[in-house]
Amino acid sequence: VQLQASGGGLVQAGGSLRLSCVASGTIYRVGDVGWYRQAPGKQRELVARINRNGGTHYADSVKDRFTISRDDAKKTAYLEMSSLMPEDTAVYYCNAEIFSPPWDTFWGQGTLVTVSS
Repeated sequence: VQLQASGGGLVQAGGSLRLSCVASGTIYRVGDVGWYRQAPGKQRELVARINRNGGTHYADSVKDRFTISRDDAKKTAYLEMSSLMPEDTAVYYCNAEIFSPPWDTFWGQGTLVTVSS
């Protein structure tokens, strides 16, 4: 199983980006999917998670600006980011619990988001 994250880039403050995370390989079921980020010199932190029922959880710093979603038929998760701020600059990673089998946790390779002021 592999996760491929994409959609990062350079954007001005106030702008928007959409990240995608596509899962490939032998996949029977996908559980929780999350987006994490790691800024230079900082620990990786949770940005948003979505469960199989569509329930979501967001970090306080991104609430009302970011939206996580998933399309299980396409084995793809998204992170819509708006009103971006320089402090959102980081490498963004997707993470998913996948029954391959067995259940395991997989990480994508990361996609860089840079927000200029």
